[in-house]
Amino acid sequence: MRYAQTMLGAAWTLLQPLALMLLFTYAFSRVGSVKTGSVPYPLFALAGVAFWTFFARAVTGGSESLVQNAALLTKVYCPRILIPISTIMAALADLTLSLVLLIGVAAVYDYYPTWRLVLLPAAVLLGVLLIAGVTFLFSAINVRFRDIGQALPFLVLSWLFLSPVAYPVQNRVFELNPLAGVIDAFRWCVLGTPVTASSLLLAGSITVGLLVVGTGYFVRAERTFADIA
Repeated sequence: MRYAQTMLGAAWTLLQPLALMLLFTYAFSRVGSVKTGSVPYPLFALAGVAFWTFFARAVTGGSESLVQNAALLTKVYCPRILIPISTIMAALADLTLSLVLLIGVAAVYDYYPTWRLVLLPAAVLLGVLLIAGVTFLFSAINVRFRDIGQALPFLVLSWLFLSPVAYPVQNRVFELNPLAGVIDAFRWCVLGTPVTASSLLLAGSITVGLLVVGTGYFVRAERTFADIA
C-alpha cells in the first residue's frame, strides 16, 4: 500500500539508501575525509544507511501508527500492541530488500559473505527489540500528547548523527547510544568491520530496559486509548 500509485513502486526501498550512500560519500569521504579502514567508504556508508533506514521507518511509522489508526482503537477491539508491531514488520521487509542490495554492492568491491552472516539474524533481532521498546513508548505517549509526533522528525534526525551511520564512532560516550552497538554489529556481520564487546553489552542492556519500560507503559496506557484517541 505504501507504494501504491508510484511509478517506481518498491524500487524506492532501494533508491533511498543508495541516494543517502552517494550523499554521504561526497560529504564525508570526499569533503570531510572520513577514514573507514580497509572498507571502502561507499560500502561502509551503505551498510549503515541500510539499517538506519529500517530504524527510522519503523520508529517513525510505529510511533504514529495508533494515531493514524484511531478507528481501530474506538470501533474495533484488537490487541492494540499489534498495530505498532505491524509497522515494524513492514519496515523489516524493506530491510530484507536493502540487505540484498548491500550484498550485491559488497560483491562489486570484492567483499563476499562469510561465516559472520550466520549471526546477522541475532544483530537484526537486537535492533528489532530496540525499535519495539522505543516504538511502544512513543506510540502510547503520542496518543495522549501529540507533541511526540511533532518532535519525532527532529529526534530521529538527531539520532542519525549520534550513530555510526556516515562515520565510525570512536568516542566511548557514543556507546551509550544503543543504536551504535546495533549498527556496528550489523556492519560486522556483513563486512567484518570492528565491533566492541562493551558496545554490544551496553546496547543489549539498554535495549532490554527500553523494551520493559516501553511495553509496561503501553499496557497501562492502552486502557484509555479509546477515550482519548
